[in-house]
Amino acid sequence: MSLEKELQQRSNNQCELCGNSENISTYNVPDIKENGLNTSLYACKACIEQMDDSEKIDANHWRCLNDSMWSEHDAVKIMAWRMLNRIEADWSHNLLSMMYLEDETLELAKASGDGEEDENKITHRDVNGVILVTGDSVVLIKDLKVKGSSMIAKQGTAVRNIRLDHDNETYIEGKVDGQQIVIITEYVKKI
Repeated sequence: MSLEKELQQRSNNQCELCGNSENISTYNVPDIKENGLNTSLYACKACIEQMDDSEKIDANHWRCLNDSMWSEHDAVKIMAWRMLNRIEADWSHNLLSMMYLEDETLELAKASGDGEEDENKITHRDVNGVILVTGDSVVLIKDLKVKGSSMIAKQGTAVRNIRLDHDNETYIEGKVDGQQIVIITEYVKKI
């Protein structure tokens, strides 16, 4: 059976991301060497255009990821993770914090080259100089008083599924004791 026929059968002839049933075609997940059923998905023209060109992203279109991010197929989960990371909206970050990927699948999702190697690109680094990316887990290396509250984030606290501040390389965001806070990168170590 051809790859396209297998994808049609797997997806029930619908876009595996948004559920659209028109203008559907095979989409190979970029930046992954292997091409096959595990690294391909069936997607509509609107999704493909936005996955391939960040300038065309319509955040409201991607609210569909609320459902498709739970797919049992790695290719769908990888593209859902990548698109949620590209969208600058609270709801997308909330979905990312709920999303779970196996370590191997997460590494494939992070392998996105996006073709945007820019000398001015902001790079977040922990206290040891290790590069941080969205979705990483870090541990606090000292007690931190949280401004605007009486809370103190204790040394050794693990902060999972961090988000990066796209405007400042020294800030990351994460949840500590159920509260979303901004943390300065010089006080964290990647785990």
